[in-house]
Amino acid sequence: GSGTQSNMNTNEVIANRGNEIAGAKLLHPNDDVNMSQSSNDTFPTAMHISAVLAVEDRVLPAIDTLVETMRRLEKEHEGIVKSGRTHLQDATPIKFSQEISGWRTSLERDREMLVSALPYLKTLALGGTAVGTGLNTPKGFDVEVAKAVSELTGKEFVTAENKFHALTSKDEIVFAHGALKALAADMMKIANDVRWLASGPRDGLGEITIPENEPGSSIMPGKVNPTQCEQVTMVAVQVMGNDVAVGMAASQGNFELNVFMPVCAYNFLQSARLLAESIISFNKNCAVGICANREKMHHNLHNSLMLVTALNPYIGYENAAKTAKKAFHDNISLKEACVALGFLTAERFDEVFHPEQMV
Repeated sequence: GSGTQSNMNTNEVIANRGNEIAGAKLLHPNDDVNMSQSSNDTFPTAMHISAVLAVEDRVLPAIDTLVETMRRLEKEHEGIVKSGRTHLQDATPIKFSQEISGWRTSLERDREMLVSALPYLKTLALGGTAVGTGLNTPKGFDVEVAKAVSELTGKEFVTAENKFHALTSKDEIVFAHGALKALAADMMKIANDVRWLASGPRDGLGEITIPENEPGSSIMPGKVNPTQCEQVTMVAVQVMGNDVAVGMAASQGNFELNVFMPVCAYNFLQSARLLAESIISFNKNCAVGICANREKMHHNLHNSLMLVTALNPYIGYENAAKTAKKAFHDNISLKEACVALGFLTAERFDEVFHPEQMV
């Protein structure tokens, strides 16, 4: 159900332990431990506290670690120009540092979205008791207990303004988990980019190298697989699945209570834990060792037919397209094709065609 059994068991354990210490049966689970509380307000409170701790103490530091690695990689690879790609097809040039900056900014934006969700998670239902009316609570209990939780955790929690909402709606968890899903989606994209760029080593793109952590095949000697990228993508899929469960659970509130809180808490905390551990592992065992294969990037760049885009201002879109198609069909360079078609002289082509300046 809504966590009632977990709450009652907690009360029993605390009461029993107190009686053990006292050497006498002094404490009753409900009269002395539970007191002015209900499972209906303690469970959503525990869920919010644990969600804040998971995000602030685990997920955000993991993001920060990977962001710093990306900043270093940007600096180390500044000035290297490579072929861009859209639709998995060759596109106009891009600096490798620019590509990395896209990864970094995605992570930074995900962090901002997670942080924006924290104030909502820092509102506590405690004090609403059974249905939100606060029955059996002393005056000011909800405010004082939020202060006590803040002191214990070092986080700034406040009592929820409307306890009727706090007991029945799980929108804060849905919103925050949506930010976790956004992070998972970006990690999926980054991991896929890395394994695509590292594919090969001879028959793939091979534009970067990544650390070789373990043998990649039980039958093919010397094979190395991008296992860190693979673990990230599997974690991302799990988090996306968890997001569906959290959203569905949050939609099942009836009247004054949502009894699907355990599945919300389980999936949220699993997503936060998996993402944090996955990002730390990816950073340590893969990202820190990313290195550009300058020769392969240079070859692919100058072999790209989409460099013809630089000729648009001089020969027009249609003639540039004809140039690219002839170069591909005849397996010749863009320069040879452009000159053969009579669009530019060889000298003029050299004057206007500078791939490294297209970024």
